[in-house]
Amino acid sequence: MDAVAPVRLDCLGLLCPLPVIRVQERVASLSPGTVLEVQCSDPGALADIPAWCRLNGHSVLQARAEGAVYVVRLQVGGAWNQLR
Repeated sequence: MDAVAPVRLDCLGLLCPLPVIRVQERVASLSPGTVLEVQCSDPGALADIPAWCRLNGHSVLQARAEGAVYVVRLQVGGAWNQLR
């Protein structure tokens, strides 16, 4: 089975709360199970995006720093589209 590449979202240069808002907007257009990889320059995103995921039923697969870039990988939850 081929692995599907994650959907990427560039939030570089955005400060809180914009990365979370952009994630919310992007997730709204994705199917459950889709992996979204978000790149941010705001270190707060490593806490803010996982907190938003927990509140909204998504899974955080990874949150890491790569130098001055902060990367969060999440999987869209199955109930998300039903809640909107």
